Amino acid sequence: MQRIISAGIIVFRRTKEGPKFLILYHGGNYWNFAKGKMESEERSWQTALREVQEETGLKASELHFVRGFKARERFSYRRGKEKIFKVVILYLAETSIVQIAVSDEHEGYGWFTYVEAKRILARYKDSLQILDRAYDFLQEKGISGGPKNPPRRNAHVPRNSAHRGESPSLPSGGEHSEQKSGS
Repeated sequence: MQRIISAGIIVFRRTKEGPKFLILYHGGNYWNFAKGKMESEERSWQTALREVQEETGLKASELHFVRGFKARERFSYRRGKEKIFKVVILYLAETSIVQIAVSDEHEGYGWFTYVEAKRILARYKDSLQILDRAYDFLQEKGISGGPKNPPRRNAHVPRNSAHRGESPSLPSGGEHSEQKSGS
């Protein structure tokens, strides 16, 4: 079984509505945090910073790590006949930057409140649990927002066929107009 280790950062910024989380759109209704594969001589935090800069343009100097937060996601999957065990290590960092430059591997991005982020990530149980942990950690640190479990209006992000330059379908409310500029 092949083992892959990835690392990334749950990036957030403070707003009047509470923390907003940066989630990248990969196309095909797949959203997730900025992360990527660890290279041979890197430590997980180095991979996380490199990947975030490659995928969002955010530099290390524009990110402020929240001490004490480190989450791991572990799962297995198949790539053809090969079974792969993957570990994803995620850190938590704050930025004040609003506009980012997503890489070619992404179709767009959005800054989502906790409630909106839960809707976006609802299909991905492990990512949702890590988001919950990050939000709870921020609450403990005094970075608060709206209610944790308000009534649900949109339980999921509708499937669409968004291409570069088009806006992917998103739940109502929040700041979601950010998208990758045309090719």
